[in-house]
Amino acid sequence: MTTRRLLRLLRECLDGRAFTPGDALLLSSVEGEDLTALLRVAAELRDRHKGRTVTFSPKVFIPLTNLCRDFCGYCTFRKAPGEEGARTLTLDEVLETVRRAAAMGCTEVLFSLGDKPEAIYPEMREFLRQGGYRRTLEYLYDACRIVLEETGLLPHANPGLMGRADLERLRQVNVSMGLMLENVSERLTAPGGPHADAPDKKPSARLRTLAEAGRLRIPFTTGILIGIGETWEERIASLYAIRDLHERHGHIQEVIVQNFRVKPEIPMHDHPQPEYEEEARTIALARLILGGDMNIQAPPNLTPECYEWYLNAGINDWGGVSPVTRDFINPEAPWPELVELAERTAAAGFTLRPRLPIYPEYIARAERFIAPELIPYVERLCGDDGLVAAGGNHEPHRSDVRL
Repeated sequence: MTTRRLLRLLRECLDGRAFTPGDALLLSSVEGEDLTALLRVAAELRDRHKGRTVTFSPKVFIPLTNLCRDFCGYCTFRKAPGEEGARTLTLDEVLETVRRAAAMGCTEVLFSLGDKPEAIYPEMREFLRQGGYRRTLEYLYDACRIVLEETGLLPHANPGLMGRADLERLRQVNVSMGLMLENVSERLTAPGGPHADAPDKKPSARLRTLAEAGRLRIPFTTGILIGIGETWEERIASLYAIRDLHERHGHIQEVIVQNFRVKPEIPMHDHPQPEYEEEARTIALARLILGGDMNIQAPPNLTPECYEWYLNAGINDWGGVSPVTRDFINPEAPWPELVELAERTAAAGFTLRPRLPIYPEYIARAERFIAPELIPYVERLCGDDGLVAAGGNHEPHRSDVRL
């Protein structure tokens, strides 16, 4: 593609021309000045719709259980019973951490947990039985309910695949929920692929959960994981699948572009991780594919040396950042201190603001997207603009607290 043709294509995108998979594929290999032009247009599209405010969610990360029936090639979170670090939290342990987080100004309680561990581990079945539960998702419901009632912080559950009944029930105690699509490629589930031994990573099953959440009007977070062996065609197809879901249901509140990180203890320990330019190019294409109104984030702790550069590619959110707990999915990657995050965001020409786990545009349509009993909890924490209300203990501050 000549530079002149590329600039014309990008200008047409800004003027409202539909951005096609073919366009995205053409732009997926640009470098140098052409890459700079791509990033500039993606950032301009973001500015037109989102302005120069960048948000983050002050959260506490609760790994309710790290037992999981999936064996993904890049995961260090999942454990088996008896393995060092294997743990299922009690409700008292959950509340102890969340209360500490409330004192630190957190507003989101992110529940992450393994997928259906009771399906393969009798130890998890026994833990659940002792509490009067049959399934992990039932235990999750009670954990979310107790956190909400005892602390007023807002749960955001990310438990893996769910059917309609579980989504309906969890909607009563979660203002938003999440499930990473990761990728639509069935090829990645084949022997030797990163999802070969992960039944819950089957793309069609994840798409069903995402669609069911849309039918139930649950504000949902999803995203793609880049660098796990997918092609550019598969990466682009995944972004279009997310766009199609949102066009049908209007419930995708946020899309994460997350980069794979090499860890010595994972099966993919010798797999190359994506470079900065590849991540930035993917973010820019996501902005053009998903449009200016979508909230797009990249986790700052996964590229600590230059995360502010992703603002040049069109993101408008840093995701959840915790002053209390580590990133249990990527424990080797500490969150940036909130003061540092604010300073580096400001140096790039943006203002950092805390948000709730549900975005302002969904709070503005609370009657459609929030369970009625949850609306008072949201109203207590948000200001007139739908972001975290000023005056609370939500300002960036330094903390050495890490669990």
